[in-house]
Amino acid sequence: MSLFFLQLRGELWKLFARKRTYLGFGAFFALEMVILLLFQLPGVRRTYRHLLEDAGYGFEQYFSGITLAFMVVLATTTLAFLFTALVSGDIVAKEVEDGTLRMTLCRPVSRLRVLAVKYLVCVLYTFALAIFIGLSALMVGIARQGTGGFFVFQPMEKLFVIYDFGPGVIRYLASLPALGLSLLSVTSFGFMLSCCNMKPAAATIGTLTFFIADLIFRGMPYFESIKHWFISQHTETWYNVLRSPLPWQKMIEDYAYLIGVDATFVMIGVVIFLTRDFKS
Repeated sequence: MSLFFLQLRGELWKLFARKRTYLGFGAFFALEMVILLLFQLPGVRRTYRHLLEDAGYGFEQYFSGITLAFMVVLATTTLAFLFTALVSGDIVAKEVEDGTLRMTLCRPVSRLRVLAVKYLVCVLYTFALAIFIGLSALMVGIARQGTGGFFVFQPMEKLFVIYDFGPGVIRYLASLPALGLSLLSVTSFGFMLSCCNMKPAAATIGTLTFFIADLIFRGMPYFESIKHWFISQHTETWYNVLRSPLPWQKMIEDYAYLIGVDATFVMIGVVIFLTRDFKS
């Protein structure tokens, strides 16, 4: 077990030694600043004021830092697909391309353990990115707009909820691990493609294509009767953490589906990797 953690530390060191690993963190922070600045424009504030006041709530009370933070996370969630796909698509394919994986497999370590460590690194990165997005948005939002009530509005998910600051922060922070768990589907699919005989860029592009197509098809009204087949229908369940009361049964069903899909992707990748020949 100590050797496993030693290998895990080495994989984490390799991952965070690459400059591209930090692209996601830097890009999200820059995008958060842009979105927060846009929400300070008079026209944007006026639109949001009408939305709150038409619902019977005070603009000054609920146009707060935590409300802005949620809108930032909402606007950047799809972009998270790119960076999770970039890391998971690179994790195996890049080492195969560079030839370093052949040297690793010459050592007395099983292929299964090598893959287990690499997938665990991808999982840790996914949760770290999701939590960074949420916490950085919350800190910047509070610094700019201060504390206040939490106004949750997501029309596509028919989500409209109001919280005071204390309960709102608890719900907001609880939604971040749920977001990371939803993003694991992207990570798992990218990991599967990375285990295949393809270039890192092809694995990343293939992952993005799959999930963007899934989002597009799910949004078409013609597929309303079968939308539960699409993965994105279940990844959106992280919004349910913000509902009151919590729809526990719905969340358990969605995450059970996603965990099953993730496990399938990973097992396919493992089987492909175990049968590959790295001699040539």
